[in-house]
Amino acid sequence: MNRIFRSLAAVAIVILTLAACGGGDADAAPNTGPRAADGDLVRVHYTGTLEDGTVFDSSREAGRSPLEFTVASGQVITGFDDAVRGLAVGETRIQRVEPIDGYGEVNPDAIVEVSIDQLPEGTAVGDTLSSGTGQTVVVLAIDTATGMAQLDANHPLAGKVMFFDVELVEIVPAS
Repeated sequence: MNRIFRSLAAVAIVILTLAACGGGDADAAPNTGPRAADGDLVRVHYTGTLEDGTVFDSSREAGRSPLEFTVASGQVITGFDDAVRGLAVGETRIQRVEPIDGYGEVNPDAIVEVSIDQLPEGTAVGDTLSSGTGQTVVVLAIDTATGMAQLDANHPLAGKVMFFDVELVEIVPAS
C-alpha cells in the first residue's frame, strides 16, 4: 500500500509541476530569445527526483546558486544536457532521464567482496566509505561468519530513472 501511495504521489507531483510550467513544452513558450545549444555556457536551476517522487538534489535549496556548465561538454550527464538544450531564458522543462543517459545501469562487476579486516572499525551495513583515491562504496553486507563484506562501487543513482525539472536562468555571453 505504501508503494502505491508513493507512486501516486510521484505522479501527482509530475502532473502539478507540468501544469505549473505550462506542460513542460519549451517549444510552446512565447519566448523568442536565444535558445541553449551545444557549447553554450548556461546557468540553470533544477530539481532532480526519482520515480517515487524522492528529491535527490536541487539547486533551489536556500543559499544555492544556479548550476553553471557548458552544454554538451561532458560536465553533466547526457540526460541533463538534453533537458537544457533548446530552452530559452526563463523557460522550464521536465525531462525523464533513463539510466543509459544518466549514471548507467548497475554494473555487477562494481560489487565486490573484501575481508572485513579491511574495513574501518565500527563499519555497518549501509555506510558509505571513501578510499584514498576518492572512490566511494556502500556497504551492502557484512558476514562475520565468513569474515567478508560486500561493497558496491556503483554510483548511487545507477540503474535509476530520474526526472529533472530545469529552468534556464541565463545563457552566459562569451567573453
